[in-house]
Amino acid sequence: MQLALKEDAVTRATIDTINRFDEVFNRHDVDGIMALMTEDCVFEDVTPAPDGQRLEGQAAVRGAWESLFAEFHDAYFEEEELFAAGDRCVTRYIFTWKDCDGNPGRVRGSDIFRVRDGKVSEKLSYVKE
Repeated sequence: MQLALKEDAVTRATIDTINRFDEVFNRHDVDGIMALMTEDCVFEDVTPAPDGQRLEGQAAVRGAWESLFAEFHDAYFEEEELFAAGDRCVTRYIFTWKDCDGNPGRVRGSDIFRVRDGKVSEKLSYVKE
């Protein structure tokens, strides 16, 4: 379900960018993900608990995606809700995966994005354990 709080050109562009980001993520396309992130991108991950870590720049963020896909096979984000205003977007999702032994996992979470010039400049992630 998608809801734009204030539909304008910037908000529409933000929603379109996040939709493209989700598509390449669910294909595990690290090059595609990084092409949709700014050079100075920031990713706040949910691990290690309790507060996660802050990664800055293309190299550090790329490493996080590569590690995630190596550890979580069949990783998939199912969007439950998305809303945006201007360059900001919030998504609510269910994240599912299989670990290296084939055991399934599932968690609900939210991401807060900032988009600049058609690319994600911030992705701040939060999960419900």
